[in-house]
Amino acid sequence: MDSPQFTAEPSSNDTVERDSTVGDVPERRSSASGASGADRAPLMFDVIIAGCGPTGAMLAAELRLHDVRVLVLEKETEPVSFVRIVGLHIRSLELMAMRGLLDRIREHGRQRPAGGFFAAIDKPAPQGLDSAHAYLLGIPQPVIVRLLEEHAIQLGAQVRRGCAVAAFEQDDEGVTVELADGEQLRSRYLVGCDGGRSTVRKLLGVGFPGEPSRTETLMGEMEVGMPQGEIAAKVAEVRETHQRFWLRPCGAGAYSVVVPAAGVSDRAEPPTLEDFKQQLRTIAGTDFGVHSPRWLSRFGDATRLAERYRVGRVLLAGDAAHIHPPTGGQGLNLGVQDAFNLGWKLAAQIRGWAPETLLDTYQAERRPVAEDVLDNTRAQMELHSTEPGPQAVRRLLTELMDFDEVNRHLIEKITAIGIRYDFGEGPDLLGRRLRDIVVKQGHLYDLLHRGRGLLLDRTERLTVGGWSDRVDHLADPTAVLDAPCVLLRPDGHVAWIGDDQQDLDDHLVRWFGKPAK
Repeated sequence: MDSPQFTAEPSSNDTVERDSTVGDVPERRSSASGASGADRAPLMFDVIIAGCGPTGAMLAAELRLHDVRVLVLEKETEPVSFVRIVGLHIRSLELMAMRGLLDRIREHGRQRPAGGFFAAIDKPAPQGLDSAHAYLLGIPQPVIVRLLEEHAIQLGAQVRRGCAVAAFEQDDEGVTVELADGEQLRSRYLVGCDGGRSTVRKLLGVGFPGEPSRTETLMGEMEVGMPQGEIAAKVAEVRETHQRFWLRPCGAGAYSVVVPAAGVSDRAEPPTLEDFKQQLRTIAGTDFGVHSPRWLSRFGDATRLAERYRVGRVLLAGDAAHIHPPTGGQGLNLGVQDAFNLGWKLAAQIRGWAPETLLDTYQAERRPVAEDVLDNTRAQMELHSTEPGPQAVRRLLTELMDFDEVNRHLIEKITAIGIRYDFGEGPDLLGRRLRDIVVKQGHLYDLLHRGRGLLLDRTERLTVGGWSDRVDHLADPTAVLDAPCVLLRPDGHVAWIGDDQQDLDDHLVRWFGKPAK
């Protein structure tokens, strides 16, 4: 897809003085290049995003909801040609509903039950998951990227393809970004959403500790030369001991094929059809007559987490901040959820109303979530091992998952609906996301399309007062909610519970800054 070029016009109050608190600007520069002093280029954008994958596109859209001038740089000139199916988990589906995107996205995907995620242990989802979107949506990755990019562009983001970040320099007013062709751009902030081999992270000098790949898996789509019934029987037999193995129909006569690789190699080198045939024969005793591949790839189980998500005016999100094995299908979801957490906070900083520490809560909230994802994918990879010890643990966990509490805990972990940010002492709902409940105006998430905060007031006595430019107010005594009133952040997490106006005002200051005069 050739992305349209669209430059958003700056709003009337776009001035250099809007964001006065930067915090943690390093003394050294991130590169030797870039203008300084009187030679600096004028600020062209509020935020430059490196990478137009799901994380970068979603972040751009979230920023545009707040009239932030955004440029997205994508080094590839064209989207990827291969069609890999990814899964949107419950929390990501909820976020799409919050922005009015879910119906559009759901048209291009296929729903399946929300079960069998953890280490591919085949257990159904527990009854009564706390969500109106308790399913998995399988969707081709190029499609979800296209839809999110189109969404960002429709909101006014500019996307430039064939543009790679080569260097940058940050100072107390902004970031000077140099492209591979020597062009220099200037923005207030730079966000690296440029993948596991992030140029932004490397130039920033942020450590990326963890473990290199110990195992590797081949994945591709191709045609087969055996009857479907024989394939199904052989796959069922092999998967009794090899969980990193499957052949599944994926439409138009092709199969999705996953098989363990012979060893670990350079991921930059794609596998060949002969590599697939050899490993299929080694693992299954037959190559299934595979031929005519659509695309072939490989992935490892490297697990790494950035030491910091922010250095001054440069931030990291998505795979630039964390990588892990794809087991459980959490990677794309984790990045999109990073974008939702960061978008409104960075916009608040730029618009000038952010509380002093608001932008720092991005790392404080999201890095522990990534740590948990890395740990659960490590555990799942161990349970995929064919060694007797891990297989014994797998059998034991399979038994334990018959207990509803265990199964529910693991499903809520994988689908991210069990996340609770630390907002301090309070009821269990504090810090958690609120499900899409029915309200007198329809559904709660329909009221969050603009990316603003929301006071859901069952007492009809409260007000958002001087915060009405950034927080909406719904007085609804009929709302089915086990609390008198709740204050929601733009990402749908509960920031306050109560019925006292002064207490509410204190929390409005905490999350949404000082009231407008």
